[in-house]
Amino acid sequence: MIHRYTPARGFFAAAVLTAVMLAGGCAPGKHAIKGQSSGAHSPASVTAVMTKVARWQLDSIRDRGWRHPERDWTNGALYTGLMAYAKLTADSSCFHFLKDVGTTHDWQLTHGAARYFADNYCVGQLYAGLYDIYHDPRMIGDLERLADTLISRPHTESLLWQHNIHLREWAWCDGLFMGPPTLAMLSRATGQIKYMDLVDSLWWKTTDYLYDPKEHLYYRDSRYFDKREQNGQKVFWSRGNGWVMGGLVRVLENMPATYPDRARWVSLYKNMASRIAGLQQPDGTWHASLLDPASYPVKETSGTGFYCYALA
Repeated sequence: MIHRYTPARGFFAAAVLTAVMLAGGCAPGKHAIKGQSSGAHSPASVTAVMTKVARWQLDSIRDRGWRHPERDWTNGALYTGLMAYAKLTADSSCFHFLKDVGTTHDWQLTHGAARYFADNYCVGQLYAGLYDIYHDPRMIGDLERLADTLISRPHTESLLWQHNIHLREWAWCDGLFMGPPTLAMLSRATGQIKYMDLVDSLWWKTTDYLYDPKEHLYYRDSRYFDKREQNGQKVFWSRGNGWVMGGLVRVLENMPATYPDRARWVSLYKNMASRIAGLQQPDGTWHASLLDPASYPVKETSGTGFYCYALA
């Protein structure tokens, strides 16, 4: 089988999860590790970890340069963590760093044939998040133009993985983190429900195609429908379903409580969360293959980070 192992930013797990812990005021549960003091999970200690990780990441970029282009999807995940950290700590230097990303590119998304590839507008989550703070219309101008064009497009093609369908539709499960939260955040920032309606329509088109209602998991894309693991189980990729759950909760965070279809989204979240919780391994992580963890014994930290974030 083939898994997509392009490096995702581990900062997502460290910064966003700890941000969720702080924001939610999480206290150690009854199943806390034996002998571990409650101080290990105090807001101050969590903040210290966040700061350490954030400083390492920012210093690494300044000292060694960007490993990927600033608007690449990998950095879209990075910005999620940095934004959460900056908001909770009011770290002005982090906000300045993030604003520099936007101003360097004049708040533009990719133009040309790949403009509607969701990976290429994941950076719009950063733009919309900063707009929510600074209310500068330039930050979301190009994102609005993209979203309005997406609304006008027919979206009638099959999601079969052929003819570069990923350049036009959310035909792979990772895309459900890249595209939907971006448009949901734009909807919240502008108050335009039409963008949330677009998210709702396209999310369920992808879900109807890639989601296995018996397993409560998503196939990576149509190439995996008939593949099997070494143990005979269906192929469900850990990080891919992590992208889905991360995208799912970020959409819900930006969806109005009264949105007509919200209950359907919550039901999907509950079903996936229950299934994912049951697939956690004794070592506390999830492995690359959700249904054949023994064939992939290495701890898969990207999926694990996403699941902890989504469940928290």
